[in-house]
Amino acid sequence: MFSYVSLGTNDLARAMRFFDAVLTPLGHQRVEDYDPEDRSAAWGLDDPGPHLWVTQPFDGQPATVGNGTMVSFLAPDRAAVDAFYAAALAHGGADEGPPGLRPQYGPNFYAAYVRDPDGNKLNAVCYQPATA
Repeated sequence: MFSYVSLGTNDLARAMRFFDAVLTPLGHQRVEDYDPEDRSAAWGLDDPGPHLWVTQPFDGQPATVGNGTMVSFLAPDRAAVDAFYAAALAHGGADEGPPGLRPQYGPNFYAAYVRDPDGNKLNAVCYQPATA
């Protein structure tokens, strides 16, 4: 359904460090440092494929967050959700909900919620049952 999702940042170097750290446990890697003026970067599983782009706004205005907007990343297992959350907090992110089951969304909905250093709300979720 999606080709890419784009989030704004006011500090691309900081955002790149943050997303390198939080997306690695989910199996994503940086696939593009697209703009020669260091305005954007992208992460994904493959290239081409659905990507997360983080960019400084092209209009030169400050990046702002949307109320009610969130980007969710699929995690291969619950340990990856835990690692995503820990990496986010260690790299300047803020807690929006620690890793755990959210049974209101399904019996195996295991997720964590954070804000990146620019205030964008992110989530990592695993739909797999716990493994022994």
